[in-house]
Amino acid sequence: MLPKIMQQMAQPLANARPSRRNFLLGAAAAGTGLAVGFQMLGAKPAYAQAATASETTQPFAAYLTIDADGKVTVLSSQFEMGQGSYNGIATLVAEELGADWSKIEVLGAASNIKLYGNIAFGGALQGTGGSTSMFTSWERYRTAGAAARQMLVSAAAQEWGVKPEEIKVEKGVLSHPSGKSGGFGQFATKAASQPVPAKVALKDPKDWTFIGNEKLKRFDSARKANGTERYTIDIKLPGMLTAVVIHPPLFGAKVKSFDATKAKAIKGVVDVVAIPRGLAVVAQHMWAAMKGRDAVSVVWDETGAEKRGTDELMASYRESAGKAPQATARNDGDVTKAFAGAAKVLEATYEFPYLAHAALEPLNAVAHMNAEGVLEVWGGHQFPDVYHATAAKIAGVPPEKVKLHVMKSGGSFGRRAVFDADVIAEAVTVAKAIGFKAPVKVQWTREDDMQAGRYRPAYVHKVKAGLDKDGKLIAWDNHIVGQSIMRGTAFEQGMVKNGVDPTSVEGASNLPYAIPNQKIGLTTTDVGVPVLWWRSVGSTHTAYVAEAFLDEVAEAAGKDPVAYRLSMLEPHDRHSVVLKLAAEKIGWDKPAPAGRFRGVAVAESFGSVVAQIAEVSVDGSGGIKVERVVAAVDCGLTVNPDQVRAQVEGGIGFGLGAIMDEAVTLTAGAVDQTNYDAYHPLRIDAMPKVEVHILPSSNPPSGIGEPGVPPIGPAVANAVFKATGKRIRMLPFSKTMNA
Repeated sequence: MLPKIMQQMAQPLANARPSRRNFLLGAAAAGTGLAVGFQMLGAKPAYAQAATASETTQPFAAYLTIDADGKVTVLSSQFEMGQGSYNGIATLVAEELGADWSKIEVLGAASNIKLYGNIAFGGALQGTGGSTSMFTSWERYRTAGAAARQMLVSAAAQEWGVKPEEIKVEKGVLSHPSGKSGGFGQFATKAASQPVPAKVALKDPKDWTFIGNEKLKRFDSARKANGTERYTIDIKLPGMLTAVVIHPPLFGAKVKSFDATKAKAIKGVVDVVAIPRGLAVVAQHMWAAMKGRDAVSVVWDETGAEKRGTDELMASYRESAGKAPQATARNDGDVTKAFAGAAKVLEATYEFPYLAHAALEPLNAVAHMNAEGVLEVWGGHQFPDVYHATAAKIAGVPPEKVKLHVMKSGGSFGRRAVFDADVIAEAVTVAKAIGFKAPVKVQWTREDDMQAGRYRPAYVHKVKAGLDKDGKLIAWDNHIVGQSIMRGTAFEQGMVKNGVDPTSVEGASNLPYAIPNQKIGLTTTDVGVPVLWWRSVGSTHTAYVAEAFLDEVAEAAGKDPVAYRLSMLEPHDRHSVVLKLAAEKIGWDKPAPAGRFRGVAVAESFGSVVAQIAEVSVDGSGGIKVERVVAAVDCGLTVNPDQVRAQVEGGIGFGLGAIMDEAVTLTAGAVDQTNYDAYHPLRIDAMPKVEVHILPSSNPPSGIGEPGVPPIGPAVANAVFKATGKRIRMLPFSKTMNA
């Protein structure tokens, strides 16, 4: 997902809480119903081409519509990939509107920055990531719902000849003490002609029935369970062709020549075309496309390809870690002097592999030039403005001739948030190559996803800590070595400062602990492996190093790990509060159950703080099983408690799989793993019992999709040390434990 640091893209808005003063509220008739929405004031598109696209949508058909049958359709600025953003936004609207939960639908909306620009990104682009969906939606979707409610009430009051304040709105029905009542649909058309409220009154929190409701379940659960939910892979259009892409076997290689004679002889294969990212085999169906791909003979130009394997790369990283860093992200006090005077100095080196996103639904997209000359594109549009502009450029049409269909996605974890439009660009390129004669679906296989993807960068940390004679931590030095996610992207110039990519050091350069002398160094490597944000981005490795090494420091100081952390935190600091709560809930002050061992970690990411305590057991052969995890979470005001728990539980499972057995390795530049048989996300029988405790808060919602990931690794590592006496400094665990 996108890093928290993306908030720096436009400081004036990013540094402010979402405010209704930043928006212009409006309403309009929508057929026989009502539409309510906003325009963002002063929004500046991140991409010039997207600026034209942003003018193509009617300004107020933006946030919600109410039909004549009473159905409420919420148009979401945020992409749904399983994290529940649609459900959260529906909750905000339903609360203020007084809607019937059974008549709520949510659709993805796109291609209008003024309407849908993400506040956390300064409104510079419409994007979903960085766990910002509730943050960016909190004020404006509630306000849209409240405005629609007031307009419905005004219409009903006018028709009934009563005072608006006498009308009650509940479960999609307006009612008056006189006995008069009517559903939303009855008043939707008339409401559209009412004046837009000059002042929108939001509900008092004490009157909330949806927000914070422990029993409210996701509106889309049934269709996800019964298989009726539609994803891009389900799209079927008349005459549609399917294409698979032959990607280079080495990153950076290009097609030199190819022979498609045998492929074209296969029944169902329509064409084989060259595209910038390789070759595409176009066929009448997936099986023919795959058979055709196997029959194509390709000669690759590997002149500019990355040919180093994992062992070579990590050896070079270790060598760099032993030298002075190229750049400095933080430098407090006098680290050199502090180490010179330290009573005890500890050192360690940590290694992290490349990781795949491994979402259940591999990448896909559909492109079709319709009879009106409009290019329609179906896909997981996590960065819709970018994809809109890219599609228009490739097709050679103006932005207003592009229509994006925002489909739900079977997972992303950051993979569908790319700057070059990736599979979207492939679909449009292939459709153009065959003259737009038919709709084209480009479908990646699992092998494509594993071997031609983008990865969480590999990293090496060389870390050092100094203690005084009383065991107090007085010096901390961490040299981080790895690739930059931002390098080569549209945001490099604005994001990378003094040689520091913030996505490489977040979670390390902002440690919450009171350590008087700190230095965080960074060396950015030049490697041809494509990298991308991965769920929790930099904190996936920085939190592990900070919290695992801090346990070593506490051990050396002879201190309890929880008490040692608390000694370096302010008593009312959010980290202190969640840490104390987790310790209380697991009974830290009492011995662990027989045969179990505990480890603790706390980390902040995406505006939220999560503490986790893991209990592990060891079997007769030395195998580790994580039995139980207790988590405490401060994520601001909780819109959907059940969803928050689900996201923390999912984050723990996601992060646990990564630390235990996940790794992408390369041999002579080629990725070794091809499928789930070699790349091992957590299996269901390894999922521990998880308890999630949410701190009450009146602050606006902060992130929740990602913050559950960072603490689980170090918490388990610290428990493993208690169980085995072994420190895990090279991930995944299987590599160290089986060595």
